[in-house]
Amino acid sequence: MDDTTILEVDLDKIIYNTSQVVERCHRLGISVLGVTKGFSAMHQIVSAMVEGGVDGLADARLENIIELRKRNFNQEITLLRLPRLSNVETIIRYADTSINSEMTVIQALSETAESLGKRHNIILMVDVGDLREGLMIDQVLDAVMQISSLKGVRLLGLGTNMGCFGGILPSPENLGVLVTLVNVIEKKVGIKLEVISGGGTSSLSLVEKNNVPVGINQLRIGEGILLGTDTTHNRKIPWLLQDAFLLRAEVIEVKCKPSVPTGDIGRDAFGNIPQFIDKGVRNRAILALGKQDVDVEGIVPVKESIKIMGASSDHLILDITDCEEQIKVGDDVEFSLSYSGLLSVSDSSYVTKKFKRGIL
Repeated sequence: MDDTTILEVDLDKIIYNTSQVVERCHRLGISVLGVTKGFSAMHQIVSAMVEGGVDGLADARLENIIELRKRNFNQEITLLRLPRLSNVETIIRYADTSINSEMTVIQALSETAESLGKRHNIILMVDVGDLREGLMIDQVLDAVMQISSLKGVRLLGLGTNMGCFGGILPSPENLGVLVTLVNVIEKKVGIKLEVISGGGTSSLSLVEKNNVPVGINQLRIGEGILLGTDTTHNRKIPWLLQDAFLLRAEVIEVKCKPSVPTGDIGRDAFGNIPQFIDKGVRNRAILALGKQDVDVEGIVPVKESIKIMGASSDHLILDITDCEEQIKVGDDVEFSLSYSGLLSVSDSSYVTKKFKRGIL
């Protein structure tokens, strides 16, 4: 591993953000699941979330959940990606709860849980407009009646997803649909549902304004805790910190070169036809960082005067002409990350992860 390309993680800032989210949500009777998929469930960061007060953990990758169990994280863990029929036994062994929308899978979970002497919790997902996973509203009651007859699973509640596919934002109206459904279910089926899970970071704007419908009692928070941002609303969350993560990469070349290549332009290494604007000769720096290391579109130079020109698999090309400070070979350039940038760099074996405490 090349230890000159570093993702630096400030654990105190993760703890701070977690505690702020938890405090605001708890005021409204909402529990918080700390979503660990955005950083590949690195145990140091998970521990910071736990220290910050999350009520449980959640991840979309079963591999991450297994690793957390091996590291003795005994918190309630929810699987956030719909289960596969091929791995229901592993899900029963390692996850307390899973989100579901397919009756065939739920029946398999029930049979497997019974055979193992366990009972698995189900959050039935409802599609209220984003068009990713979930039953349509008119299908929910029939599904609940079928689930209620199964012995190996327990219907813990209803949930929905927002902003991940269709970009639909949470609102009192669409989240209110879940509350109404639960009321109907409890009346007609005669069962009590403990959880109404109202989405993730995109729902924090409703928390701020105290506009969460009464009855919504769980949120699944990743991006807000990690980055202090809300991509769906295109904003920095003002009461959270945005600099818990910092990516550093080393400069390996500095040269003045024309801004437009010479010769016939074909496709680049990724099959795209690059386009260039002629800005004359520019001072450029190349970094030991490329698309194999990080989603380049998910990083932003900390110094606003530095601009990303493009990247190949192994090289990031920067325009440093307007930078106030001289940048030379061997220097580090720092970047903040979006959620997509964090997701990719966390999973990269080519980037060293370093953790620090005692800053706040």
